[in-house]
Amino acid sequence: MMGQRPRIAVTSKASRWAPGWWCAWLMIRTAGGQPVRATPGRELPTDIDGLVIGGGDDIANDLYSATAAYDVGADRARDAFELAAIAYARDTGRPVLGICRGAQLLNVAAGGTLYDDITKLRRSTSNRANPLACKPIAIKPHSRLAAVLGRRRMRVNSLHHQAVQGLGRDLIAVARDADGFVQAIEADAARSDQWLVGVQWHPEYLFYRRASHQLFRTLTKSALDSRTAGKH
Repeated sequence: MMGQRPRIAVTSKASRWAPGWWCAWLMIRTAGGQPVRATPGRELPTDIDGLVIGGGDDIANDLYSATAAYDVGADRARDAFELAAIAYARDTGRPVLGICRGAQLLNVAAGGTLYDDITKLRRSTSNRANPLACKPIAIKPHSRLAAVLGRRRMRVNSLHHQAVQGLGRDLIAVARDADGFVQAIEADAARSDQWLVGVQWHPEYLFYRRASHQLFRTLTKSALDSRTAGKH
């Protein structure tokens, strides 16, 4: 496999209408990687070098709340598929990028909790969904994300009504919005050398912004470095 583009699996729901997949495909190809679509009903390819957990539907709330009733409306096949993919990536040290739902699921996989609906909790940010860069966030200095993006503040899009609440094991919050909601998480560098970042926004839709390309370039480079170092 040496000399080939690093293979990056991108998870999504099993649907023909998958704009997130096609936008992620473009970003990964531009970054020098080979995107591979991964959906429930198929086995996750094991010859991948990195993983993107894509955005989409809400996560079953009984997966992160012990008091929640069984969530009959959830896409349980996708939840199970992506949780298994996260476990595989974490066990094998492959770099991971979580996008929106994906960031939330990274947190749930580590034992964290979510706000199931922040609509009534917002005060300084809008509840209106917007795929454009509309919402200012502050990024924690000296974090992996700050090093990747090269900035402390930026604007992101907003397409979510759930958010990280209690942080999972060995994860830290590295970006927040004006209401204090977590906008990015990453693996605690003091406890893990794995490149694992989750962003609450959709960088694949902001393909016209340099920061979005930086995120996918870093993921792709981390995947190549991990392969070259023989970590998997």
